[in-house]
Amino acid sequence: MKHFRHILSAGSVVGIVACAVLGVAGVSGVAQAAKRADVVVSAPRELAPYPFALVAVGQKDGTDTAVIQLRLSDLGFWLKTVDGKFDLTTKQAVMAYQKYVGITATGSVDAKTAAALAMAQFPAAGQASRGDVVQVDKKRQLAFVMREGITVMALNVSTGNDKPYEEPDANLPGEMLKGVALTREGKFHVQRRRTEGWWEGDMGPIYRPIYFDGGIAFHGSAVVPAYPASHGCIRVSVPAMDMLWETGVLEFDARVWVY
Repeated sequence: MKHFRHILSAGSVVGIVACAVLGVAGVSGVAQAAKRADVVVSAPRELAPYPFALVAVGQKDGTDTAVIQLRLSDLGFWLKTVDGKFDLTTKQAVMAYQKYVGITATGSVDAKTAAALAMAQFPAAGQASRGDVVQVDKKRQLAFVMREGITVMALNVSTGNDKPYEEPDANLPGEMLKGVALTREGKFHVQRRRTEGWWEGDMGPIYRPIYFDGGIAFHGSAVVPAYPASHGCIRVSVPAMDMLWETGVLEFDARVWVY
């Protein structure tokens, strides 16, 4: 199993400024990691409320966004890098946090979201579980990566919407596919994986799928909304799918728990 790493842009001006701000009233583990990039860090059991008001940045770039990114990382919500740029993974992390705390999931940092981030004291946590497992919470549309019973990251996902569908088969012209967009609940193991790039699935293109329940897989998608929208698979962003491969959390026979 590979180590989990927060690779933070400590060399950037934004990263340095954000870390300097976080140095007041104690520097968190992830903020310290920002100062010495490429170190293994893990989310703390408890965090102090942020000592200053966080800025409602919306989806704008800047130093205030770097502080938001660091706070999300401290709380266990995965994003690719801390550089002050409000990119796709930052939007997905904001959306995941909003879902987790019960705020309308827009992916934009409004005043309510900024205040909740500032006051948060505990990192994201899935259901109590032993060992290593990737959990999927269908109600909240979130995934939790757990190692030795500890949640190490949370991700925005989109699962099946439980509705019937009838659509053209992308691989068999003239054929129709019918079914129910169901992501089954239960405990599974990774069965097969396709490592390279985009694949033309029956329902459309999917990115680097990892299958755990027949034709149901985790896969990257160009669209990962705040609500259930898939035909049954578990959508994550393309960068998040790359991260799941690189960290090795969904190797062959890895445990998956959908509830």
